[in-house]
Amino acid sequence: MSAISFRKVTKSYGRGSAAVEVIHGVSADVESGEFVVIVGPSGCGKSTLLRMVAGLEEITSGEIAISDKVVNDIEPADRDIAMVFQNYALYPHMSVFDNMAYGLKIRKLAKAEIRARVDKAAAILELGSFLKRKPRELSGGQRQRVAMGRAIVRQPQAFLFDEPLSNLDAKLRAQTRLEIQKLHRELGITSLFVTHDQVEAMTLAQRMLVMNAGVMEQFGTPEEVYNRPASPFVASFIGSPPMNLLKSAPGAPAGQWFGIRPEHLDITDSGWPLTVEGIELLGAERLIYCLLGEERVIVRTDEHHRAPAPGSTIYATPRPDRIHRFDAASGRRL
Repeated sequence: MSAISFRKVTKSYGRGSAAVEVIHGVSADVESGEFVVIVGPSGCGKSTLLRMVAGLEEITSGEIAISDKVVNDIEPADRDIAMVFQNYALYPHMSVFDNMAYGLKIRKLAKAEIRARVDKAAAILELGSFLKRKPRELSGGQRQRVAMGRAIVRQPQAFLFDEPLSNLDAKLRAQTRLEIQKLHRELGITSLFVTHDQVEAMTLAQRMLVMNAGVMEQFGTPEEVYNRPASPFVASFIGSPPMNLLKSAPGAPAGQWFGIRPEHLDITDSGWPLTVEGIELLGAERLIYCLLGEERVIVRTDEHHRAPAPGSTIYATPRPDRIHRFDAASGRRL
């Protein structure tokens, strides 16, 4: 097991005055055996950060350490990490067994050791009956499990997952998330998992590192990030539907963003007058899309509330202990 440390890490492309910095001074410590999710929108730098840990991207400045050993100048093959990619990266002409065993054969491990490691990984991932098959004979979820098995047999200090579930359909993603949780409980190996899916991040993470335009906006547990977002970006990115962020809500001082999550707005007999624009039915709950003046507000209700008609006016009151305030200039939580 290994701890991973980021110490004022930056990444730039280009040289001199033409250089463009895409990672801006990230500092964070991943504890030994921890499962950390790096989450953010496309282009925020999350995969670049992961690839710098793997040694696939050079670090412009700062340090990355694994087990307190700075790895800036260490070759990828010597970092003792295993990476699981989005596109599986399996050899199509090899069997499942040979795909999982290939890296061990390159390292010239004994045949008995290779067999033992592959069999153990196959048992964990329920792949024992597929070891003789080729990748083309497997489903997408099975191929991804093979890719994870290939990483497991390495017995690395750390696992790096680069959006490994994005090619799967919604049902398979949910199933594979459970398998990854089980895998981490059994192996306890330090893991970094990159995703743009905030539901995936909230489900898997022990802690999550939220990235925005190359900047680490917040690093904390899912509960901390959801309940006390550090910035308007985090507030709007984490949570589905996103937090309501308003500049002209009653009780919002000048120069502040007023934040309230849709589930923390209660429909009442008086309060904010909201004009109903539309309703989204989500099984046991409804999302009511409204206007407060010119600003859009979402209210989440359950099936016991009668759906209001579009164009009608409803009244809602924010729960006082669930209000968030952010400085409009700095973007930081107040």
